[in-house]
Amino acid sequence: MNDDGSHFDAASQREAEQKKGRPTPKRSQQESVRKRPLVAKAGKDRKVANQKAKEQTRKDRDRARIGMMNGEEQYLTRRDKGPQRRYVRNYIDARFSIGELFIPAAILILVVAFTQPVAIQQYFTYAVWGLLALVILDGIIVNYILKGRLKAKFGTVERGLAFYAIMRSVQLRPLRMPKPQVKRRQYPE
Repeated sequence: MNDDGSHFDAASQREAEQKKGRPTPKRSQQESVRKRPLVAKAGKDRKVANQKAKEQTRKDRDRARIGMMNGEEQYLTRRDKGPQRRYVRNYIDARFSIGELFIPAAILILVVAFTQPVAIQQYFTYAVWGLLALVILDGIIVNYILKGRLKAKFGTVERGLAFYAIMRSVQLRPLRMPKPQVKRRQYPE
């Protein structure tokens, strides 16, 4: 539209075309030029790229798992990170805990419960309760010893270390994650 509200006339249109040197393209022509496939290269290229990405992800996951099992700080979970937790892990792994007997004893109790008469089952039940009491007593002693050692070495004690130590001491040594980094009786300083 012109300033006075009237439409462009043919002369002004020709004049505009002369300024730009070509006629205005039709809309359908412009749209066909802009059309592109939704996926740049479909088929094998995309499949190969996906396979490479999956392979890289698998390698990264494997590296993280191995690093976590070996106790490398960058791969540890938040639960296991930090110098105090490393110290607790090494201390627990260096000692024998009564809690390590709890899981094998529980499996034995299950076998006895299904195969033996009630009188024998009762004795095994009492034995499990006694073992549980010893595990609790061992946990209290470990907590007391560790708090003293951690205060002497680090000055303060992080929250949750007692539970962390007790839970690790109850696990069977070969099944602990991260894997034990010290041998038995090789206590940290």
